[in-house]
Order: sequence, then structure tokens, then C-alpha cells
Amino acid sequence: MKKLFLAFMLFLSWLPAASGSELVSITAPADAKVIKVQASGSDFIYSGDTIATLKKPDGNIIHLRAGVSGKIMNLAISPYDRVKAGQIIGSILPSGIVAETIQVDGDGTLPPIRILAKNLYESTGLAAFIHGQHLDWTMGSGRVIMILIGFVLLYLGIHKGFEPLLLVPIGFGAVLANIPVAGIAEPGGLLYYFYEVGITTGVFPLLIFMGVGAMTDFGPMIANPKTSLLGAAAQFGIFVTLIGALMLNCIPGIDFTLKDAAAIGIIGGADGPTAIFLSSRLSPRLLGSIAVAAYSYMALVPIIQPPIMRALTTKAERQIVMRQMRYVSKLEKILFPLVVLCLCILLLPSASPLIGALMFGNLVRECGVTERLSTTLQNALINIVTIFLGLGVGSKLSADKFLSIETLGILLLGAIAFSIGTASGVIMGKIMAKLSKTPINPLIGAAGVSAVPMAARVVNKVGLEYNAQNYLLMHAMGPNVSGVIGSAVAAGVLLAIL
Repeated sequence: MKKLFLAFMLFLSWLPAASGSELVSITAPADAKVIKVQASGSDFIYSGDTIATLKKPDGNIIHLRAGVSGKIMNLAISPYDRVKAGQIIGSILPSGIVAETIQVDGDGTLPPIRILAKNLYESTGLAAFIHGQHLDWTMGSGRVIMILIGFVLLYLGIHKGFEPLLLVPIGFGAVLANIPVAGIAEPGGLLYYFYEVGITTGVFPLLIFMGVGAMTDFGPMIANPKTSLLGAAAQFGIFVTLIGALMLNCIPGIDFTLKDAAAIGIIGGADGPTAIFLSSRLSPRLLGSIAVAAYSYMALVPIIQPPIMRALTTKAERQIVMRQMRYVSKLEKILFPLVVLCLCILLLPSASPLIGALMFGNLVRECGVTERLSTTLQNALINIVTIFLGLGVGSKLSADKFLSIETLGILLLGAIAFSIGTASGVIMGKIMAKLSKTPINPLIGAAGVSAVPMAARVVNKVGLEYNAQNYLLMHAMGPNVSGVIGSAVAAGVLLAIL
């Protein structure tokens, strides 16, 4: 009798497993917007497979994955639906065995012409734009707007000549990223890998810094060290914008943390590689918007800076002719990158990736025994990385990622940061002009932002407008290259304290 009772209890414990398991609810982990649904009702999935991709109001992405293997039942979400935290959006019937059905070819008969025509139409971009507009405006008219913006960037780069090496790949990448159906900027697409491999990891910025170091002559700064104060003053916009980003939190839909604000503020240094490097460490979710803003304002230096320079200086100040700089020896140029690197090691090691890459490139240039390496860094390497970097930045100009209130706030703050950086450099130039015994043209303070060599070219152009014999290019290169170091130091400070 006892054996019979034990056998009966064992049967009862086995019965639920044999008759089927209870349904496992699929619950939304937070208030979010559905970006993509990777599974559908009646699909068999394995544990760990992605069911859907969600986007929280703060921009963070959630990959909703299955915790068990089994069959999906009544999945009740579609792209661009909004879900609440705790909302049940479907269920899974757990199964110890997952059965996969392999689709076999039909009998080879040709479908009706009507079906073929319908399938052909649904595969066109026009149909995708119309259908996307019904789902969410960013998938329809939003994509059209961003494609037009991409064409505007191409126009500025090709016709107007505004930094074509930046604007042409960024603009073309923006067009590619907004092509419906193709998925070029989505996981598995070419631009997606450009962005993930080079920008998210921070590798591209460091390679760019090597190339910049190999192309930069620090001689003007060594010959006139006090101009480095102009590069330091131009970083003032970084910290003003940091405060401004935190103040924007009073606007509904914007929620910037202190780290987010620091990453946004670095745009004021007008140094794209530094902005990407810092945001990849402090605020990866905003990296795309920050990269777009940083490189856009770098390319628009010829438009933004001249009005500020003219507004803050008098005609007489703009006509000041500076004296010829002293000769800088080869030994000084070789020792400079080594001394800067040693100071970075002792005082601010958090900035050593950027400073180290910059100084390595410069040492290769100046030492005189690595001409092949210098040539590679100045030409092949930096050109290849610029192509990938530009297309990768452009991939973040897709409508669903770019057309948000946070992105618009970042663009506004970036313009303010860049303007303040330019203005503070010019004001410091005016102060130095008053105090210095040797003539200093305040215009060179605008080159303190680290957009090398665009800012120095703009200074030279504005100076020539008021005095055809006043060549300020080499004088402006001093604060310009010191601005590169200054923005890297500012990034290191923010990394160290945050």
C-alpha cells in the first residue's frame, strides 16, 4: 500500500510537466516606445533571443530578450507603440523542445500578376515612406526631412567649400541612414559597423589625433608661448555649456545628468575627436547627437566665427600687424611632445589617450627618422579614418534618432558653446593686446578653439579683409594648436572628476 501511495505522488509531481507548463508573461520593464519587433506571434524562440527593442524617454535602449525557450503567444505590440512599465505585452508557452519549421519552395507556379505588382510596390521606398508615416511621422516625413538635410550638407561641402572632407561623408551618410527598407544604419548594415567599431569604442578619435599630431607644427606656440593662454581661454565655453545643459532639464522631455552635461559641453572646444572620445566614456546614449553637433559646428567655422570676431573688435584692432616670430630649433620641436607627455603623466593621466596619440603623431613628424610613418599618418591613415568617421557620424542623422527634443537641445547648446568659446578667446586677445609690450591682434584669440586649421584660416581671412598685408595665419596657429591640447586637457579633467 505504501509503495502504491508513493507511485501515485510521483505521478502527480510529473503530471504538470507532461500536460504543459504555465504561460510566462512578457512584461514591459519601463515606460518606453517600441522601436523594432524581432519576433511575432506563434514563433518558436530560444532563451536569450531578442523579442523587441524599446527606447526609454531618456534615450536609453532596452533589448527585451526571452528568458525561456518556447512558443510566443499573442504578442500585442508593433513598431512605435508606447508601452507602460509592467504592461503585459504577450506571453511565452515554455517548451523543453523547440520545433522549427523550415520553409520549402512551392511548386514553382508563377503567382498572379496582381500579387507580383503588389509585392513590387511594397518593396519600393515610396511605399515605405507612406506606410511609415502611418506608424510614426519620423518614419515618413521625418526621413524625407533628414534626407533633405543630408543634401544641404552636401551642398555646403561641395558648392560652398565648407570643410568638404567632413561635410561630404557626413551628408552622404545622412542620406544613406534614412533610406527605408535598406537598413544601412541598422544592426547588420555597413554604417552600423562603422559606428560601433570605430566611434563607440573611441578608436577613430585616437587615430584622428595621431594624424592631427603628424600634420601639426607646434613651432608657432613654442615661439610665442603666451598665445597658449588664448587656447585655454577658448575652453571657457565648455564649462558654461555644462551648466546650461543642466538648466535645460526644466524643459519637459529633457533629462540630462551631470555626465551628459559634461559630454555636451565639450562641443564648445570645437574638437570632434575629443567630443566623441569623452561622450563614449561619460554619455554613450548621447554620443550620436554630440558627434553630429561637434563635427557640424567644426565644419561651419567660416560662418559662425567672423560675425563674433567683428562684433568684439574695433577696425583698428583688426588691422594690428604682429611681429615676425623667432626661429624654433629642431631640438625644441622634438623635446616639446615628450615634455607635454611627461606633464600629462604626472598631472592628468586621464587625458593621456588623447594627449599621447597627439604627441606620438607630432614626434613622428619632428624626429626626422620616421618619414614613412609621418607620411602615412598625414595622408593614408587620416583620410581612411575620416571617411569611416564621417559616414559613421552621418548614420546617426536618421530621423528616429535625430528628430527629438534632446537632440535639438544639444544642437542649441553646441552653438552656444562654440560661440562662447570664440568670444572668450577674442576677449582674452583684447586683454593681452592691452597688456603686452609687443603688438597682438585680438583676432587670433578666435583660433583658440581647436578646429585645426580651419579657425586659423578664418582668422587670417578676416585679418586680410582689413589689412591686405596682415598675414595672421602662423600667429593664429599658436592658439589654434594650444586649443587642441586645451580641449584634451578639459576632457581629462571632466573624466577625472566624474
